[in-house]
Amino acid sequence: MQISDKHVVSMNYTLKNDQGTVLDTSENREPLSFIVGSGMIIPGLEKELHGKEKGDKVSVTVEPKEGYGEYDPSQTVAVSKNQFAEGTEVKVGMTVQAQREDGQVQLLTIKEVVDDTITLDANHPLAGETLHFDVQIEDVREATEEEIEHGHVH
Repeated sequence: MQISDKHVVSMNYTLKNDQGTVLDTSENREPLSFIVGSGMIIPGLEKELHGKEKGDKVSVTVEPKEGYGEYDPSQTVAVSKNQFAEGTEVKVGMTVQAQREDGQVQLLTIKEVVDDTITLDANHPLAGETLHFDVQIEDVREATEEEIEHGHVH
């Protein structure tokens, strides 16, 4: 069975950056399972999996625009340290949550701490990165009606 929309794909993968550093892998874990066409994985990878079958191994390079987007410097903001609860440990690289005006929670990464000013970054940590995936397709099947309705694999 070939991969197409509304199929459940289970795959093992290793994700590396341009320098060859492993950023994520399913090694020593269960394969990643997702419904094709549901937006559960980045578009560039999903597009390259269409037409593949169980047992196929592929290497895929995904440019930023089809991954986590280009890095957008306008997505950073400097805030005063007093906006954090007193005694809160603040370190570069930490992820913090903020509530947006629409009530949604947004994750921000602390990029810089200078004196009493903290620079927060709303870009995805992999924005601007070219991503290199090594993938092995472990299984392909049709998604059930319930899985499609719920938007995730059961």
